[in-house]
Amino acid sequence: MKISWWQWLPFQPWRVVGAVEAADEIPDHLPRNAAALVGSEAFPKWIAFDCPCRTGHRIMLNTDPGRRPAWKCASVSGGRLSIAPSVDYADGQRRCHYFVRDGKIQWAKDTIR
Repeated sequence: MKISWWQWLPFQPWRVVGAVEAADEIPDHLPRNAAALVGSEAFPKWIAFDCPCRTGHRIMLNTDPGRRPAWKCASVSGGRLSIAPSVDYADGQRRCHYFVRDGKIQWAKDTIR
């Protein structure tokens, strides 16, 4: 996946920067506020991005409606990303719970970061 130089500019809204055929083709480093699709834009299987808490963990969400749980993702109003339902990541040290709406992160009130 080739990412254009302008996608690396800071302070952009959350957006999809490209698509790959398999998850192992996702680059190790994605631009800030960027996501990559696995599959095609018309039929994505997964969406992957680095968590907005900026502690370094990668989020991969299933977007295939034939498998559960499944998220819906859409690029709206100039490529701004929206994901439904919310993203809720938890491990032994942290919990990241947020919504991605129109290219912005809205943290859930119960988040412990």
